[in-house]
Amino acid sequence: MALAIQIKEHPYSHVIDTLKDGKIKFFNPRKLNDPRYDRLPLSIRVFLEAAIRNCDGFYTTETDVENILDWKQQQDKTEVPFTPARVLLQDFTGIPAMVDLAAMRDAVAKHGEDPSLINPKCPTDLIVDHSLQIDFSKCAIQNAPNPGGGESATQSPAPPRSVPSRLPSRGGSHCGGQQGSCGKAACSDPLGPSGARPAAVQQIENTPLLCPFHLKPVSETETAVRNQEMELIRNKERLQFFKWCSKAFKNVNVVPPDVGAVHQVNLEYLSRVVQISDGVMYPDSVVGTDSHTTMINGLGILGWGVGGIESEAVMLGQPVSLSLPQVVGCKLVGSINPLSTSIDIVLGITKHLRQAAIAGRFVEFFGPGLSQLSVPDRTTIANMCPEYNATVSFFPIDQVTLKHFKKTNFSHEKLELMESYMKAVKLFRSYEEPCEDPQYSEVIEINLSSMVPHVSGPKRPQDRVAVSNMKADFQSCLDEKVGFKGFHISKEKQETRVAFLHCGQEYQLVHGSVVIAAVISCTNNCNPSVMLTAGLLAKKAVEAGLTVKPYIRTSLAPGSGMVTHYLNSSGVLPYFSQLGFQVIGYGCATCVGNTAPLPDAVVDAIKQGDLVTCGLLSGNRHFEGRLCDCVRANYLASPPLVVAYAIAGTVGIDFEKEPLGLSSSGKEVYLSDIWPSREEVQQTEEDTVISSVFKDLRGRMEKGNTFWNNITSPDSVVFPWDPKSTYIRSPPFLNKLSKDLPAPQSIENAHALLFLGDKVSTDHISPAGSIARASAAAKYLQSRRLTPREFNSYGARRGNDAVMTRGTFASIKLLNRFIGKPGPKTLHIPSGQTLDVFEAADRYQRDGVPLIILAGKEYGSGNSRDWVAKGPFLLGVRAVIAESFEKLHKSQLVGMGIMPLQFLPGQSADSLELSGKERFSIVLPESLSPSQQLTVKTSKGTSFSVTALFDSQIDVILFQHGGLLRFVARTFLGSGSQPGAAAAATELAPSP
Repeated sequence: MALAIQIKEHPYSHVIDTLKDGKIKFFNPRKLNDPRYDRLPLSIRVFLEAAIRNCDGFYTTETDVENILDWKQQQDKTEVPFTPARVLLQDFTGIPAMVDLAAMRDAVAKHGEDPSLINPKCPTDLIVDHSLQIDFSKCAIQNAPNPGGGESATQSPAPPRSVPSRLPSRGGSHCGGQQGSCGKAACSDPLGPSGARPAAVQQIENTPLLCPFHLKPVSETETAVRNQEMELIRNKERLQFFKWCSKAFKNVNVVPPDVGAVHQVNLEYLSRVVQISDGVMYPDSVVGTDSHTTMINGLGILGWGVGGIESEAVMLGQPVSLSLPQVVGCKLVGSINPLSTSIDIVLGITKHLRQAAIAGRFVEFFGPGLSQLSVPDRTTIANMCPEYNATVSFFPIDQVTLKHFKKTNFSHEKLELMESYMKAVKLFRSYEEPCEDPQYSEVIEINLSSMVPHVSGPKRPQDRVAVSNMKADFQSCLDEKVGFKGFHISKEKQETRVAFLHCGQEYQLVHGSVVIAAVISCTNNCNPSVMLTAGLLAKKAVEAGLTVKPYIRTSLAPGSGMVTHYLNSSGVLPYFSQLGFQVIGYGCATCVGNTAPLPDAVVDAIKQGDLVTCGLLSGNRHFEGRLCDCVRANYLASPPLVVAYAIAGTVGIDFEKEPLGLSSSGKEVYLSDIWPSREEVQQTEEDTVISSVFKDLRGRMEKGNTFWNNITSPDSVVFPWDPKSTYIRSPPFLNKLSKDLPAPQSIENAHALLFLGDKVSTDHISPAGSIARASAAAKYLQSRRLTPREFNSYGARRGNDAVMTRGTFASIKLLNRFIGKPGPKTLHIPSGQTLDVFEAADRYQRDGVPLIILAGKEYGSGNSRDWVAKGPFLLGVRAVIAESFEKLHKSQLVGMGIMPLQFLPGQSADSLELSGKERFSIVLPESLSPSQQLTVKTSKGTSFSVTALFDSQIDVILFQHGGLLRFVARTFLGSGSQPGAAAAATELAPSP
């Protein structure tokens, strides 16, 4: 980001240093000559440099710089600003941010101001990656090569359809048309029974299918091609809006669809390590609208996930405000077990850190064991940061990092410059001298030799199970009462077996049968060594004559074209395919609930026997009901273990004592017989994952694809909203925006919309995944003459507030105490009727009744999502009263003008004998202050005190304005509520 003020006027101009014969300037904190700098954790040194460079006396002051320098004494006591170098958006959470900016242009224009002033101030990258759905899978393809785990290779050929020769012809009868064949949903053709395709698809098909890296014609299954085609067709409106954004807004770069997942793209293409702007060099840093932005920490780049509201603030030039964090030093010692994969190391470290209760803190790794971790290992560990509730997991740049950069697209000149700069400002680590270790808030030591293979589940990522104990653990899950692990299946029903027909052959399902197996490589399994281990395992399995049962819904979702490239060049991709793990496309799929429907026969068998069947995936999310509502047990596992369990067909197996299956000659084959050695994997990685991958990736991203390049979009300063669009709508957040700050409005006689318990997560609040046909969102879409096939997903429709508001609190797992059982329902208190949450809120709003939410502990835990605050705001929620809040969600509520109110210590709704059916009044004083206590009065004549969780005066200002969007808009209108706001508006405007 460019300097906020001229260097010659800068309060820290005396610490400016130079590189390359004075051509490149940088702020060198070492020139402060303060001994405290050398003892700071390196992540805090990045904070300090940013504060020094961006010190403008308004957003960042010299007091902030001093507080960061005095980190040892000020940690957890002081709020400080941090101005990241760039913002990273993925399309699901990025589109609301861009829609809000477009709406802000409208609001500014209505007041007679220049709308072109509204632009991201810092570089903003938006990656279109979360739109992919699995419409087609292996069982929907006629005459495709037999995948081993797929359908019979002896199917009768159907009459060819009029499609390009690169796509296998398909008939209307799948799986031979036999009884017990795949479900209709899996085998149906979204493009229509006639085979006719829209012009957009014809255009795609008239171009040769290209390798994701080498841009040469290659063979690829119809599965991936058709999934990609459907992705582009159903999301055309959104893509047109993104195209407009890339042209209308300055500092916006849109990475088109079908390139890769946001995390992978960030690592392989967008990361800079160091930035140079206006001749000034500084460390790269990023905030992103995805919790797994933390992966970038593995490259020595400071970054973490924030909500859409926070990202919009940064895009408009405002820093992120956070408490100066505690930094936990994680010291790694010992040697890695040769049989352990990186995911075992990841889950082992995750377990240790979760048990250490480090929520909200930074983790910084150091110690002699760190040199054994490659950069992919480090990014994998950093990816899991949200699972142990840390803010970041920072790996300082060292020799291992530099060696990795030499294999990628960094030039020799840039590497020299980067190393010189990092060493000059002491952001480079060497572990040879323990005396160089910084001071940490706390040190946790982890022995790498203690890591053994694990899986995680069956319902939560923190519940790790050693693979050697998996069979016994699953049995205990059947026995235990329903809870975080238990399913409470009676002994007499544990032996239930249900026979069913699939593709003309009889199979049986039991408790523990695997029905979903998804190999995913975008986040915690982006490490090439892990994917190669899985590929080599598949190769050895096929050579041994092992297969996967055809009813298991298998898929392979590479995080980017790089993964496909090295799997193909190493020769293992065909073996994946032979076991049924075919490439289904690039983008988030199974992790976000976009799993293809299971065959009807499988679903019927599961329901008939009330079976606890299993899903295995190498992703990062697997909560109960997320993959498929009828699959109750879901496990996170490394890619090779996903393949192994798919071959076994059950999680009820002891790999050490029981064979995976029989070879073609009838010999028992054990997992140890086909598990590749660490040396074999490393040699394959060296031979295939090479610098050309990164160079080719850059060319692919910059070239885009035919569909994206041919999309047309308006050439207007303000976006011409289409009232017929069901994807993009102008949101109402800035409706009736007054230029002047309104007076505080107390909450009078509010009803409780929901009465919730502990651990209500963002999955419960913010809509994600598919749109249920009986939901309020579905009713709205049907009123717009859309069929269920056209609903798409909540994520794809985040630019439509009408859909998202109706989807808020629409989770089937929401447990509302007013109702007493899971489901998206609530009690409309005046009438006593049970309604959908949206319908109840809509009735309250029509009657002019304000709303609150009552909740327990850890309200808002989980992924950062903007609609967890936007949705409740549009439902009419004015305040949330809870026993405790997840910190990020608390900030999101403030950012939307909703008060986060906390019960006093030791108090709760139960201790105060609240039924939730009372009416609540909260009087706001004319002058609010951080952490101020307020009084809540009830219609019963009782009252109680709560703490308003405003951490700083900035929080108070945002709330008084009705949220961040209104504050920023008023700032551009010259009526900000703090001194210098008008000047700030001028500063935010880009240079001509």
